[in-house]
Amino acid sequence: MNLESLLDIAKSARALCVGAMLLGWAGVANAETTLRITMQTPLKSNFGQNLLVFQEELEKTSDITVEIYDSAQLFRDKEVPEAIGGGALEMGLASLATYAGEIPAVDVFYMPFLLATEEKQAAAVSPEGEVRRLLDAAILETGSRVLWWQTNGPVALLSNGAPMARPSDIEDSKVRVFSNTLGKWIAQVGGVPTVISGSEQFLAYQRGTVDVGMTGIGSLRSRSLWEVMDHVTLTNHANVEFVVVINEDFWQSLTDEERAQISSAARVAEKEMRTSAAKLHGEILAEAETHGMTVYRPTEEDLAAWSDASSPVISDWASRVGRLGEQVLKAAQALD
Repeated sequence: MNLESLLDIAKSARALCVGAMLLGWAGVANAETTLRITMQTPLKSNFGQNLLVFQEELEKTSDITVEIYDSAQLFRDKEVPEAIGGGALEMGLASLATYAGEIPAVDVFYMPFLLATEEKQAAAVSPEGEVRRLLDAAILETGSRVLWWQTNGPVALLSNGAPMARPSDIEDSKVRVFSNTLGKWIAQVGGVPTVISGSEQFLAYQRGTVDVGMTGIGSLRSRSLWEVMDHVTLTNHANVEFVVVINEDFWQSLTDEERAQISSAARVAEKEMRTSAAKLHGEILAEAETHGMTVYRPTEEDLAAWSDASSPVISDWASRVGRLGEQVLKAAQALD
């Protein structure tokens, strides 16, 4: 039997297994309110720990049961929006980038150096902010309601042997990206972009599929990327955001009390993540150094070189992103 046949069998077995689990859970859900949450990273990751905050808070204040399925046991990251929006599961953690196909405006977070400070990034994802209000409403139209946002930190560049201090350092290198917009940015500054999902990036670096990585700071720890890359350059050219979503039909089937309880627990989890994010990212970088990674902090001249080389990407995106994108970009540019 050849490798292709074995892979087909494995995929079929996985589909049958997931289907059986979902059918089995349906009976449980009829007896009590159960929230099953799918996520891609291990439970030890900052995302997993934040979901545990939500679980503890909700189960403490309600009769709702929360079940977390980590490490892509059920769905890969790119499958989550459709799985939750279509009702295959109650809740999921999804990278904002996975919505870009249906909602190009989410790429505002991946416009290089548009939200260049932590203050602007925090304002953009604030529940009271215009950027988030517009995007939450757009995601609701896909069948999923956003409960809260999670951050994986500013985006950095990973490499071996030397940092990516200037655009000239990345020229002709194959670079892992996680959105088409960031791919266009890499092409603009002279690299060769390759879209690779978060769960597949470790192997891509290990096997040399790409020369340079692009990821949020949080992934250094959650995916042990210091085992395959020895330099991290803190360009902070974008911010990696995830959303925790719940199926809208399921949400509407809940009682008012249950919706209030879930919303309250979501606010607790979001506040905890935002207040601890900066400290956490500092701890992760310090841990990376103990694992032999060199952390390079670009100079003002370095950042100016990157920013100057990147500006055409934003103007190109703005010219074709549509009305929602224009609204979101305007709101982002208005942030102090």
